[in-house]
Amino acid sequence: MRYLLLMVLATVLVCGGCSKSSSSSDGGDTDTDSDTDTDTDSDTDTDTDTDTGIDPDCPLGAYSGSFTISTPSDVATLAGYTSISGGLSIICPSCTDLSELICLVDVGGSLTISYNSTLTDLTGLSSIASVGNDMIIKNNHFLTNLNDLSSLASVGNDLELMGNHVLTNLNDLSSLASVGNDLEIIGNGALTGLTGLASLSFVGNDLRINNNEALTDLTGLSSLASVGNKLEISFNDVLANVNDLSSLASVGDALRIANNDALTNLDGLSALTSVGGRLIIYWNDALTNIDGLSSLTSVGEWLQITRHPVLANLDGLSALTSVGEDLVIGSNTIITNLDGLSGITSVGGDLGIVSNYALTSLGGLSGITSVSGGLIIKNNLALTNVDGLSGITSVGAGIFDGFLIENNATLTNLDGLSNLTLVEHEFEIYYNDILPDCEVCDLLDQITTGPSWMDVHDNLDDTCTPVPANCP
Repeated sequence: MRYLLLMVLATVLVCGGCSKSSSSSDGGDTDTDSDTDTDTDSDTDTDTDTDTGIDPDCPLGAYSGSFTISTPSDVATLAGYTSISGGLSIICPSCTDLSELICLVDVGGSLTISYNSTLTDLTGLSSIASVGNDMIIKNNHFLTNLNDLSSLASVGNDLELMGNHVLTNLNDLSSLASVGNDLEIIGNGALTGLTGLASLSFVGNDLRINNNEALTDLTGLSSLASVGNKLEISFNDVLANVNDLSSLASVGDALRIANNDALTNLDGLSALTSVGGRLIIYWNDALTNIDGLSSLTSVGEWLQITRHPVLANLDGLSALTSVGEDLVIGSNTIITNLDGLSGITSVGGDLGIVSNYALTSLGGLSGITSVSGGLIIKNNLALTNVDGLSGITSVGAGIFDGFLIENNATLTNLDGLSNLTLVEHEFEIYYNDILPDCEVCDLLDQITTGPSWMDVHDNLDDTCTPVPANCP
């Protein structure tokens, strides 16, 4: 009897939490005890689990520190964790499946997915909502899409998408609203569009879209309102337009649009009012107009528009009133005038008009009254006069030259410089085949301050009567 009592007690202690079905075969007493214990314990356990919100499929919570997945077996180490306090690097040439990472919601440090030569998709990362530092997806040669990143809403620092040669779209980045620092989309040879970035409204520092050979447009950037520092769109061979930048109102520092061979216009930039630093539009072979810049009123540093064989005019800059540093218009083969610059009143650095072979008039510069840097008029083969420079009274010291008029083959006079009285540094006029020396001498006579150094030669050798006092 004592033995039987001990057995019953042992059964109760061991199976106090057992279900009815697992304990019903042990007899009447055990069934009764089990019913009582199961009701009490099951209710208590169930309530406790529900209150804590622990997903039974993801029970491990936070992984402390950083972790690198370099072999397929490493993936299982993070199975069940919902976050990782440090960084996660997936650099695993033999990995094909990341599905055991399905519980992961937050990466506190950087998330790097690079050099995974057999990985074709990111299945398993669909729960990730935030990355605290950088997110780098780079050189994954068989990754065709970013499916399973649809929950990603923010990246605290840089987002780099680089060298993923068969990546065709960014569709599953549709929840991404902000990138704290740089967004770089570079060297993805099969990428045709940016549709997945439709929620992106802010990039804290630089946005670079470069060397994407199949990218035809920027569809997907329609919500982007500001770029904190630099926006660069370069070497995208078949990019035909920038239409989806229509919400972009400001660029904090530099805007560079260069070497996009199929780009015909900048119409998508119609909301842009200011560029805090440099605006560089360089060597876009098919660019016919820049009318899309019609709202631009100020450029904080350089404005450079160079090497465009079919750009017909600069009329799209008609609202521009100031250039903080250098203004350079160069090697635009068919431009005949600079009328689009008529609103500019000051240039804080150098003013350079160089190698515009069809340019016949500088009339668009007539509003400029001061040039803080140098003045360079060079290699403009059809230019016969400089009448548009009549408002300029002083020329400072430039980066490369002070005051230079060189190799303008049809230039006949300098009457347009009639108000120039100060040249701070160099004074150079040469290789202007039909410009009489007397014109140079007369100009030197009217300058009351400077220059510190002169170089005048190989213009039209004529005889001035009377000879001006300052004739070299």
